[in-house]
Amino acid sequence: MTDLRDQGLAILRRLTGDPAADFHPDQWEAIEALVADHRRALVVERTGWGKSAVYFVAALLQRRAGRGPALIVSPLLALMRDQVAAAERAGVRAASISSANVTEWDQIRTQLADNSLDVLLVSPERLVNPRFAAEQLPELTARMGMLVIDEAHCISDWGHDFRPDYRRIRDLVAALPAGVPVLATTATANSRVVTDIAEQIAADPRQQAQGQQVFVVRGPLARDSLRLGVLDLPRPELRLAWLCSHLGEFRGSGIIYCLTISAAEDTARALTEAGHHVLAYTGRTDTEERADLEEQLKDNRVKALVATSALGMGFDKPDLGFVIHLGAPSSPVAYYQQVGRAGRATDSADVLLLPGPEDRDIWHYFATSAMPTAERADAVLASLPTDLTLSTAALEARVDIRRSPLELLLKVLAVDGAVERVAGGWRSTGQGWVYDAQRYARIAAARAAEQEAMERYEHLDSCRMAFLTGQLDDPDQTPCGRCDVCAGPWYPTSVDPDQQDRARRALDRVGVPVDPRRSWPTGLDRLGVDLRGRIPAGEQAAEGRVIARLSDLGWGGPLRELLGTDSQGDPIDAEVPAGLAGACLRVLAEWGWQRRPAAVVSIPSVSRPVLVDSLARGIARAGRLTDLGSLDLAPDAGPLDSHVNSAFRLRDVAGRFRVGDQLTAGLRELSGAPVLLVDDVIISRWTVTVAARMLRRAGSGEVLPLALALGS
Repeated sequence: MTDLRDQGLAILRRLTGDPAADFHPDQWEAIEALVADHRRALVVERTGWGKSAVYFVAALLQRRAGRGPALIVSPLLALMRDQVAAAERAGVRAASISSANVTEWDQIRTQLADNSLDVLLVSPERLVNPRFAAEQLPELTARMGMLVIDEAHCISDWGHDFRPDYRRIRDLVAALPAGVPVLATTATANSRVVTDIAEQIAADPRQQAQGQQVFVVRGPLARDSLRLGVLDLPRPELRLAWLCSHLGEFRGSGIIYCLTISAAEDTARALTEAGHHVLAYTGRTDTEERADLEEQLKDNRVKALVATSALGMGFDKPDLGFVIHLGAPSSPVAYYQQVGRAGRATDSADVLLLPGPEDRDIWHYFATSAMPTAERADAVLASLPTDLTLSTAALEARVDIRRSPLELLLKVLAVDGAVERVAGGWRSTGQGWVYDAQRYARIAAARAAEQEAMERYEHLDSCRMAFLTGQLDDPDQTPCGRCDVCAGPWYPTSVDPDQQDRARRALDRVGVPVDPRRSWPTGLDRLGVDLRGRIPAGEQAAEGRVIARLSDLGWGGPLRELLGTDSQGDPIDAEVPAGLAGACLRVLAEWGWQRRPAAVVSIPSVSRPVLVDSLARGIARAGRLTDLGSLDLAPDAGPLDSHVNSAFRLRDVAGRFRVGDQLTAGLRELSGAPVLLVDDVIISRWTVTVAARMLRRAGSGEVLPLALALGS
């Protein structure tokens, strides 16, 4: 054991580049359990403790003992890039297979066949890729030297970032030959998640017969370097103005987290205009650009990345100086995971939360879109016969579920064995499946409790760090002595009036473009709609405009209020308020069209007729445009369901409207001049697409959609 430890220490020193480095408490014990005893182990340690050192040292020691390569399941491309680079520093021959390096796959397969790789990193999604699962995984499983599950809280339903594909790892663990060590690591797991992970990587039958259980290492989670605080500023322009005023006072470079893509982009733009060097990093950022942005932050070439949760697990910058949140994550554990990016190799780092009153609505949206229901699952299974393979797009035309929740539900059903992913899409396995209502009810209750806990964190009168580690069931909840509750506010609370004016102007921007639909969805014939292929150019809508997205920081708030519901859940229907009317006229003034519209046509509304009518009449009056009235509504048309998916929305609106004789005559008198097509909110874009097509066929010129808001 002494010789083995010496070998491990030499690898560790190469990995760290420090000739005097030694193992942290419990690091060697975990490595020894894996290499000497071939145990299954779970390591729960704070970010920066050195979990990756455990699996790289263990992997190389396994290779020296003649074992096969280690397979590391890792959740993010950023994490894979960092891990491959770290492995190379330690002399570990590592490679990754992901969507970002398709051109390298053949070379990596050759390296695996030649036994010249020590470590292969893959995403959990790669495990269910049909080609990888059929061609690579069986052979790799047969000669695997070790399995590593990084960010293992993703395995658990109870984890703050649960991913269905991670549950596949239970099957992979069960398929391993006896004696193959398994390591699961995470920095964010409470006792319930620890128990769940341990059950999923349970000791193999031979070890269980010897009385061995999963070897669990759990260290203290409090971070001495972090200085926590919460600053409550009630309005978006105040929060943005505060950030513009004081970002330069934070040491080093850091991350500013936002809850939505729109908020991140708006914040990055406002900070840039205020003279700060920041860049946006969201789910819309291309893979190649993400790598470049991460390098810019690591090299301190930017003050901050303004990011959504797309920049999270695995991003490694040990000297990250600060983490600021504009809007709170939905759980203290998720918050701890994000702030744990800071202060890993520095004596101090600042962590500040600026919550917003809209946070709870955003939490509710994400929670409800992610949770599968029995009705949705039954609809998917009924639409997938065992002898038919359907792509997600084709399946979307058969079930009334939006794309993202549909993809998530398919993954859940695949993990449970009811469907499988194959070349060309999805098919049913024919196995029985029962919706576990009790399980999902428990998960929903846990999520609600986490949201309540996050709100308590915002209004604490006791130590913030102790509260966060308590949410992770850390037994040591000694007050930190540094947070704003323990030591008083460490951050300025003033907002510069000039910056507030600039922030207000930044958030006051109007005029979000709306791209036109150019093709019909596939499979509409199954829904009784005879539309297919590309929409002829002469029947398409032109690029449209809305005041703002419903998720925007500025006008999003007033628009959400206007387009909300009353205490009975019914849509609010009132004339357009003066402020929004003025914003709408600004959109028109700044549009920059090639030819000015001559008339206004409105889309008839069942739920908000007063709102839409007042908007159309007001635009016509202010712009001196001909008011052609509205399209006719089919006699049996009821309120549209805003929660249906794209194909079903098109089915619902395909026969909903008619161009009446009076409107047809009015269009002909315009001799092909453009018209504005007015609605309250654009969600799927199918309503304005269908209406524009009808108007063009009736003799209209270019049709320019205009609405108050863009929804999702």
